[in-house]
Amino acid sequence: MTALLEVEGLVKHFVAARSVFGRATAFIKAVDGVSFSLDAGKTLALVGESGCGKSTVSRLMLRLIEPDSGQIRFEGRDLLAFDANQLRAFRRDAQIIFQDPYASLNPRMTISQILTEPLALHDLVPASRRQQRVEELLQLVGLEPRFARRYSHEFSGGQRQRIAIARALAVEPKLIICDEPVSALDVSIRSQILNLLRDLQDRLGLAYIFVSHDLAVVKHIADRVAVMNLGGIVEMANTEALFASPRHPYSRALLSAIPVPKPRAKRSRILLQGEMPSALNPPAGCRFHTRCPYVIERCRIEPPELLGDKSGHLTACHRTAELPPPDAVLPADSLSPALERLVAAFGSHADVARSSGVDIVAPTPLTG
Repeated sequence: MTALLEVEGLVKHFVAARSVFGRATAFIKAVDGVSFSLDAGKTLALVGESGCGKSTVSRLMLRLIEPDSGQIRFEGRDLLAFDANQLRAFRRDAQIIFQDPYASLNPRMTISQILTEPLALHDLVPASRRQQRVEELLQLVGLEPRFARRYSHEFSGGQRQRIAIARALAVEPKLIICDEPVSALDVSIRSQILNLLRDLQDRLGLAYIFVSHDLAVVKHIADRVAVMNLGGIVEMANTEALFASPRHPYSRALLSAIPVPKPRAKRSRILLQGEMPSALNPPAGCRFHTRCPYVIERCRIEPPELLGDKSGHLTACHRTAELPPPDAVLPADSLSPALERLVAAFGSHADVARSSGVDIVAPTPLTG
């Protein structure tokens, strides 16, 4: 079975400086040889520190920016060979939810106009039925149809993110790229949006690329996780396997930084020494070696390959087999019973409506 999305050897370098004659003299190596695949109806999370290249990868996959080299295949077709008309048709199948919903929504347009625009652009619904489709979309994301007459500044952050999700769903896509969709929201609204995304995935068969630096969020939504460092993937595995037994030192450091609401929980906090190297001049060999507590001379010279085992757990580290076991990096019961009840409560539409002040209505199926 062909994967929905396949990425091989993706590279993107940005020009950082030019000579007086206009020749490029310095490059930011934002993405440097990224490869992965995503099946329909699944979620792949891209995680890492700020500046690791995860948001650049998300834009490259939609050709919002053009890669320098590599391959991107969508349903087996070469995305980089698409002309303008083919690219427009592709963007019906692949949408993006940006980090800041207020910046991504036109303040001069009503919500009805924002949701009608993609319907008209792709000629999906007759003009006589577009208002009905707008109402269906708002109901699908838990908002009342009467909100269609309002402007984006009249909504809360959580409501604006729901509108951004409705806009992405308007063209009935197969893939949605979520670029840190909950990082600017408070904890209660974050739970609502995550539960909404999971519910829509189950009902509509959507595939997600979920870009985030918050591993605690990723644990509850992703099927598979790719950990990025300085433009490359250093570890990729099923979510349960990665959280239970991270193999790369960088992954262990990220997991150990997740706040755990249990002061007496036994865990090993890994503190990385030094600053993150610059993508302008990444170090030779393993790009993590300047901060790695297990570095050896080979790490400073030879870049490690991303190699996997029979379970599909891939790691780019020369010393994977030699490292000590990741004991207590993240306790298995990292959520307290009270927080577990809170997460479960926000899965209920009735509880969300009472506790958040957001108008929630029973979702209806999106009909043709």
